[in-house]
Amino acid sequence: MRELFLKGMSQLASPVSVVTTDGPAGRAGVTVSAVCSVSADPPSLLVCIHHQSPACAAIERNRRFCVNALRDDQAHLSEVFAGRVEAPGGDKFGCAKWQSTSGGVPVLTDSLVAFECRLSATLLEGTHRIFVAEVLGVGPTDGRPLVHANRCYAAPAPLAIRVN
Repeated sequence: MRELFLKGMSQLASPVSVVTTDGPAGRAGVTVSAVCSVSADPPSLLVCIHHQSPACAAIERNRRFCVNALRDDQAHLSEVFAGRVEAPGGDKFGCAKWQSTSGGVPVLTDSLVAFECRLSATLLEGTHRIFVAEVLGVGPTDGRPLVHANRCYAAPAPLAIRVN
């Protein structure tokens, strides 16, 4: 069942984001593909991160984080923060330009959209920690989203829809 589940999930297109945090537990970041809205009232979202990721413990302790949705020309950032490509100088954050929010959270300066968040709740389910967070700020820019589907990166393209 596990292999069938993994193959089935690989068929779903997911946005690619880098989740970052900084604070008493230090600075950390990780690539994720499990992000979704929870509610617009109040604005909140859900993020899933493998429980063994150093970012997981840092987010729990810092209580603030940023979901930096990547543009279609930023796949290299996903690879670095996923640990599949060596970070320049050993520092993941050295591969891009960052600014800090008033709460000290690192925000990618040219992400597709950035959601500054305050942790509301956590739940451990299987191998992943589920974070639910209140969105404190949103910083959109222009571009096309980076998605992951069929075990590769892609960018969405508009479809012509015909009604018969």
